[in-house]
Amino acid sequence: MSQQKSITRTRAGSFSEWYASGQPWVWFTGGAVALSGLMVVGLLALIAIRGLGHFWPAPIIEAVYVEPGEAPRPLIAQLGYSETVSTARLQSAGIPVDGDQEFYERRLVKVANRDVYGADFRYLLDDWIQQRTTPETLSVFERLEWGDLYGYLISVSEHGEPIAGEGDDLWSVFKTRHARARDLYHQIEHIQEGAIGSVNYELEQLRLRERRLELENRVTDEALARIQQERDTLNAEYRALQQELDALNAAIERDSITVRVQNEQTVTVSLAEVVRGYRPNAMSLLGKLRFYFAKIWEFVSDDPREANTEGGVFPAIFGTVLMVMLMSVFVTPFGVVAALYLREYAKQGVVTRVIRIAVNNLAGVPSIVYGVFGLGFFVYALGGSIDQLFFPAALPSPTFGTGGIFWASLTLALLTLPVVIVSTEEGLARIPRSLREASLALGATKAETLWKIVLPMSSPAMMTGLILAIARAAGEVAPLMLVGVVKLAPSLPLDGNFPYLHLDRKFMHLGFHIYDVGFQSPNVEAARPLVYATALLLVLVIVILNLAAVRIRNRLRERYRALEH
Repeated sequence: MSQQKSITRTRAGSFSEWYASGQPWVWFTGGAVALSGLMVVGLLALIAIRGLGHFWPAPIIEAVYVEPGEAPRPLIAQLGYSETVSTARLQSAGIPVDGDQEFYERRLVKVANRDVYGADFRYLLDDWIQQRTTPETLSVFERLEWGDLYGYLISVSEHGEPIAGEGDDLWSVFKTRHARARDLYHQIEHIQEGAIGSVNYELEQLRLRERRLELENRVTDEALARIQQERDTLNAEYRALQQELDALNAAIERDSITVRVQNEQTVTVSLAEVVRGYRPNAMSLLGKLRFYFAKIWEFVSDDPREANTEGGVFPAIFGTVLMVMLMSVFVTPFGVVAALYLREYAKQGVVTRVIRIAVNNLAGVPSIVYGVFGLGFFVYALGGSIDQLFFPAALPSPTFGTGGIFWASLTLALLTLPVVIVSTEEGLARIPRSLREASLALGATKAETLWKIVLPMSSPAMMTGLILAIARAAGEVAPLMLVGVVKLAPSLPLDGNFPYLHLDRKFMHLGFHIYDVGFQSPNVEAARPLVYATALLLVLVIVILNLAAVRIRNRLRERYRALEH
């Protein structure tokens, strides 16, 4: 008995010592970190599967939809996800299901052909989709408008006259003619957005120059003659480009295709409207992989179309990265100067403590409040004053008196300023006092000490603040909706027209693109996978920006580590 009590006391003592050593909390913390990591990985995996799976060329089925009491209807569709639905719910929707069965499998199918059926997607009962086949000649045609077109290619025409009918060589004729049409389309796009866009920009600058002369009472016959001469030159260039454009438009409208859809209807489409055509049921695995990566590349490099539910998101990527870079340029010097003053120059007293409390509280202010401030102060007050002083010729059309990437970057710089101030001030506080005293003892002034010793050694802390600022600013949406972001920007803020970087232009943003596609799209089912894909892309952009900043911080830390010792 005494031996058993001794063993019990020993075990109790061992447990108490183990608990007192803090080991349970170490294991608890490690488990919490591991669980958080798994949750993050799982979330990213879910987003990747739901988003990237959209670009895979799924098979197209031809079937018969047999609804009780109705004649069988032909069906050409792509099968989507299924869900279990109660009989009562289906009956309340007017679907004639058998009451003896408690549940049914309802499947979302993409029938496409929106111009024929009125909707891309439908919910159909899985049991009623019968006689499913996957013919290799079933084709998918992506269009600039009206979404995808599903059906059988039955002819290719030139000026309305068929040049190839159903047969083995029909698809190769289509591919050859389509390649020509896409080449002409890119030439037209290059002229419209490049050459003609530049001419229109120069014509607008001439108009503003003439208006400026009128406002300044400096109108002379000589000045007007020079402006008119330049305008005539630009108009002649415009007419030449327009003639070239008309010839290309006539050439691209030459060819068309005729497709037989379900119910034996036929649809004729100009090849100018076809983005690509493919036969997913006839593709090999290698062909599907090539198609998959081509679609992903289109997503990250092309412009959006079809109310942002088709095409790519390149303008949104460009706008997000440019806005973050401008925000970093604005917030870093102001944050560093403010932290330097609070730590090195300001008298440490009540006022300084109040300022620090205010800075910390600003970090918790809702972002929409910064958006309202940016709209009222930056856009209306500063922007309106700038227009009155520097751009009177453009009034009443605002230049900087409306939202743009410049005001959006300043608003986010103001939003992230407290983070940079706090991080920089903590970095300054970690610099040993002995280094300052040694520098002063060697004859350096206080300003030289700060510039050559303190600031370089605290640069890793500054980069930490910048990393936190980038992580927050890149994903903000609410303030941007008030100060410059738009659903679809007509042109990028950076182009070949002087001054090349147009800070007054509106821009697209990945975060707002997610909001617009997810909540404002008229085609919800088509937009859903793009929400996931864009969200994954936004995460990747933030990770890349942060990794670049982390790399710079690590190099700075290695560079100045020797001084710390």
